[in-house]
Amino acid sequence: MPKIKCQNKNIYYEIHGEGEPLLIVNGIMMSTASWLPFKDVLTSRYKLVLFDLVDQGQSDKMAGEPFYTQDYHVQTIKELIEKLNLGKIHLFGISYGGEVAIKFALAHEEMIHSLILSNTPFKTTGMLRYIAKRWEAVFKTYDGIAFFQEVNQLIYAEKFYDDNAAWLEERAQFFNKALPPEWYDGMIRLLRSGDNYDPENELSAINTRTLIIGGNEDRITPAKYQKQIADKIKNSSLIIVDGAAHVLPYEKPHVFCAAILGFLEVCRKEIKTM
Repeated sequence: MPKIKCQNKNIYYEIHGEGEPLLIVNGIMMSTASWLPFKDVLTSRYKLVLFDLVDQGQSDKMAGEPFYTQDYHVQTIKELIEKLNLGKIHLFGISYGGEVAIKFALAHEEMIHSLILSNTPFKTTGMLRYIAKRWEAVFKTYDGIAFFQEVNQLIYAEKFYDDNAAWLEERAQFFNKALPPEWYDGMIRLLRSGDNYDPENELSAINTRTLIIGGNEDRITPAKYQKQIADKIKNSSLIIVDGAAHVLPYEKPHVFCAAILGFLEVCRKEIKTM
């Protein structure tokens, strides 16, 4: 299990395939394992770089240390790119990871070829703070079923609940047994780190070619959030997927992969002509 020291923390990472690097920043409750269903497709042309943020997956936890902000992750990504000698990358972030990706683009735009944002807030709104407080309260109970039911009432499109009721119940039982207390503690720290996320007035400074993807049934980061980002970033394209909500890659995997690969192919051609 490869790990690399960034900001004095052991960061777990995986590299798959060859080509221009595509680095993925996870959503808040995701890990490197979340992307394995997409590995074969994404590595057909790209070097896929997966990693766990601090407090995620197999990376170190920040237990007993002061709360941090998302700027901590920005510096971690910078060190990761430099220490792995990745050169210039394509940067993808989803949800919380999209927030971090935006902050990275604002701080280190010279290090990225392109930016892809999926289901990403344009800032931490009052609604998102309310959701975060509800999630933090249930995380503090260390109750896997209560956690699963609270979080999953928001993240899927309506039809998914109709078609997957038995699966959802099975997953609730799995999470009740699988997650240790330190996982919940890490999620609380990650939630709090995004409380002051507000790049709305800075988004127009991003010049990198950007793809923004959202779902028309997303209740956590509604389609209007994606449009607000697209309106601010000049060199951007917007795709809103019908019948998808906050976990769009899993609800509409073929549409998701086609959108990303098509966008990256355009970027590749532009890079070659420079």
